Amino acid sequence: MDAAQQEATARARELQRSWYGEPLGALFRRLIDDLGLNQARLAAVLGLSAPMLSQLMSGQRAKIGNPAVVQRVQALQELAVQVADGSVSAVEATDRMDEIKKSQGGSVLTAAGGQSPNGSGAPTVRRVVREIQSLLRSVAAAGDIIDAADSLAPAHPELAEFLRVYGAGRTADAVAHYESHQN
Repeated sequence: MDAAQQEATARARELQRSWYGEPLGALFRRLIDDLGLNQARLAAVLGLSAPMLSQLMSGQRAKIGNPAVVQRVQALQELAVQVADGSVSAVEATDRMDEIKKSQGGSVLTAAGGQSPNGSGAPTVRRVVREIQSLLRSVAAAGDIIDAADSLAPAHPELAEFLRVYGAGRTADAVAHYESHQN
């Protein structure tokens, strides 16, 4: 690589750091390690071609042009944290990666990808639950949510249960809770 290419790569990595918090090579390698992926699977989940992923990782390209891909990267980062803290199992992580791959970006409550398979336009229960979980988990770590629930439990047991189930529980339990509280 000549001096001009090295300079362009260094500039691209600095831009990535300012836009994404770190160079994409480091971010993508961490996702690959944390989620047990290879580059081809990561590219597929993100909706990128393998060559594009490689160019972003190496600094040949600086920016992810598609906002939906940026949102998938953020969703994978959140998933990696949940896998690391044990709140999401490896099997559930695989299912979630499939959901992320299919997502169109934006809120699953309003995106076209959030509609139910019957075409009614209503989001599925699982998608609503995942949105609630994602929102809570973006505000605080599971341990902090449990602490808040414990503080609220004496005066507001239902609210404490909500925080425990959606903020730190498994998706299947949250779906059951959601369904039991409808109507």
